[in-house]
Amino acid sequence: MTGVLESPAPALPGWFAELFAHRRWVRRALPFPHVYVRDVFAEGFYRRLAEEYERIRRDRVDEFFAVSERYSADQISLPDLQDGPLALFSSREWHDLITGVMGVQTTGDVEGAVHHHPPGSPTGWAHCDLAPAWFPGDPPGPDEIRLPSPTVNIHNGTREPDVTARETVRAIAIMYYLGNAEWSPGDGGETALFAHLNGQDAPPPDLLVPPLNNSMVMFECTPRTWHTFAGNNVADRNCVVMWLHRPKSDVVQRWGEHNIVQW
Repeated sequence: MTGVLESPAPALPGWFAELFAHRRWVRRALPFPHVYVRDVFAEGFYRRLAEEYERIRRDRVDEFFAVSERYSADQISLPDLQDGPLALFSSREWHDLITGVMGVQTTGDVEGAVHHHPPGSPTGWAHCDLAPAWFPGDPPGPDEIRLPSPTVNIHNGTREPDVTARETVRAIAIMYYLGNAEWSPGDGGETALFAHLNGQDAPPPDLLVPPLNNSMVMFECTPRTWHTFAGNNVADRNCVVMWLHRPKSDVVQRWGEHNIVQW
């Protein structure tokens, strides 16, 4: 079951709306509710994003670091990408567009990075992304966003005694693909979505989202939004991966604290 959304919203600033190629964003019901978009941005702006990422990958490769021991990607974080077109993903306009499309109330806290998987990367593990995240200071105002800070450990809130922080939980996951080679079926590197898990083992995916340049998939994080990197990519696979957040109390009320996945 699918439906077509009218996005971006017409209430957004004209300069921002002009960045997008069209307003036909597709809502899919299976294997869990998600939104899929082909040709997100107009060709000229996509080219600027891809060229900027190519420059960063070439000139700042020493700033990339491993995502985790369990995951084959390295990354450069959004807070380190604030002086070029990739800063769009840290803007309040982008935040408000995504929350409006998804219909999820969020806090204005934004976490994310550009992930790079080298060729032949292994399959990841299926997970739901309903995980905690700690941000510094007071909640951002209606025209602000808050990014992670080195003063607060985003995973567990560890900080110096004089530093304040708030615990949130991931609310919306977004994956925007860019800077990839021309992709064909069989090239691997997709994002796998699952309707069910069999204990600790992931079954064959119910849907594979291809890493097509200038495309995007996003979904509300719930206890059942199981997904992973499908691996076995024949070429580099690059993707902006980011999350918007909601208050922990909202998640506890809706699904119970036991469904929050700790790091």
